[in-house]
Amino acid sequence: MGLLEGKVSLITGGSRGIGESIVKHFIAEGARVAFTYRSSAESAERIVAECGGDSEIIKAYKSDASNYEDSENLVKQVLEDFGKIDVLINNAGITKDTLMLRMTEEHWDQVMEVNLKSVFNLTKQVIKPMLRNRGGSIINMSSVVGVFGNAGQANYAASKAGIIGFTKSIAKEVGSRGIRCNAIAPGFIETDMTHALDEKTRQDYIDNIPLKRLGTGTDVSNACVFLASDMSTYISGQTISVCGALNT
Repeated sequence: MGLLEGKVSLITGGSRGIGESIVKHFIAEGARVAFTYRSSAESAERIVAECGGDSEIIKAYKSDASNYEDSENLVKQVLEDFGKIDVLINNAGITKDTLMLRMTEEHWDQVMEVNLKSVFNLTKQVIKPMLRNRGGSIINMSSVVGVFGNAGQANYAASKAGIIGFTKSIAKEVGSRGIRCNAIAPGFIETDMTHALDEKTRQDYIDNIPLKRLGTGTDVSNACVFLASDMSTYISGQTISVCGALNT
């Protein structure tokens, strides 16, 4: 029996990168999974097929996490399709990196809406059903950049730091009802973005990481499985860095 047997999980941004790793890992651990995508329908369909294609076990939903109405409709539909939501993973996120001198209002607003407002949107919608069930685990994807900042990423760092403050506040608000809320702060993780880096830049990243390697999607999904499972029932309001000791 898997660590997540019997749990229904809603994962935003689940069609690629870290999100895809989480979806597949949760299915392997026995969870029933609803995940969202915004534009990559082909990738979402591929993931569903690779996970068996059973709509009672896994289902992809086209939804914009940064849109409040979309989020409201999404949660209603997931509850109708799966009956409950035990775990929410707020994973949707983007970057619009540039120095502050060049950063536009649009750069700022887009990152805040997708990275931070989306966390509010989905958490707002799942709180009531979780309160009725007197339990649940909310996992918010932050970043080590939200802890120590990074030049050229003021918008991204601010959004990810905001997630940490939001996480701590929600943990205090709903803890008495058995609902836990934690954040994960990944470091440099192997993604499409890191694959596009030239060898020197990639090596510079690795040289700054005490464990001397980039992280993988599985490294992050392992932490998600732990926080979603009953192994972590006394852990809430925390930020777990998955960064190879970069944030040390």
